Amino acid sequence: MTSAMLRRPRGARGRSTPSGVITRGTTGINRLRRSDRWLVHDALVRRTLGDCADPLVVDLGYGARPHTTFELADRLLAVRRDRRVVGLEIDPERVVEGGRGVSFARGGFELSGLRPVFVRAFNVLRQYPEEAVGPAWALMQSGLAPGGLILEGTCDELGRRCAWVLLDATRPLSLTLAWDPFDVDTPSDIAERLPKALIHRNVPGEPIHALLTAVDRAWAAAAPHGSFGPRVRWRASLELLRAQGVPVQAQRRRLRDNVLTVPWDLVAPAQSSNQFPRST
Repeated sequence: MTSAMLRRPRGARGRSTPSGVITRGTTGINRLRRSDRWLVHDALVRRTLGDCADPLVVDLGYGARPHTTFELADRLLAVRRDRRVVGLEIDPERVVEGGRGVSFARGGFELSGLRPVFVRAFNVLRQYPEEAVGPAWALMQSGLAPGGLILEGTCDELGRRCAWVLLDATRPLSLTLAWDPFDVDTPSDIAERLPKALIHRNVPGEPIHALLTAVDRAWAAAAPHGSFGPRVRWRASLELLRAQGVPVQAQRRRLRDNVLTVPWDLVAPAQSSNQFPRST
């Protein structure tokens, strides 16, 4: 798989054809609950969906079954009652009948010609080479409605460990790590589920490695709070990180998950050239 496969192709009559390749399509009920919980409470996502004229949302690459697309649509009702959700799959055999305000169609990174204000692309790029990430991001960004956002990430098979990047039409904005408080021994255990843009960069000398090292140290220092449970210990860890100058994003409300959101500039690959642009 090369970045050439992600160019916006044209059919014989000029119609857009899906951009990308068919991947395994692994899915599962409630697998993306952590990212869903985060996005419906994130201030920027809520403002973007709340202020737009047409709350069209695309769930790109929903997999062999559409469970997570319907779950996303249900959770977005808390933000916009009139949201429209379209699930896109590059494999035509996975396109199913819609319902409950959700429709399904064939499509890839070109977004099937739609102009959504929000795109979720989860566990899609994990099966691509790292050099395909920049072109895939750019192609999705080019299809956004004005002011639109993209959430691109990955998680384990049961959705216990998740990581994602939030992008606007020009650049990545932030990285979020989220996990079941009772599923990890140290926060850096999440490294195995980093997005494709970062998963190969978790080595000494790279910003993501430095961040995970600092987070583990804060977690260790907060060990006395462990008797009150891993959520309390994690909140104490976040306070330690803030005291050390790490720009941790404050959550709108307390979540049942352990969550860390930082600006993309803090973790952008050291030798990214123009593939993964910084926020400034």
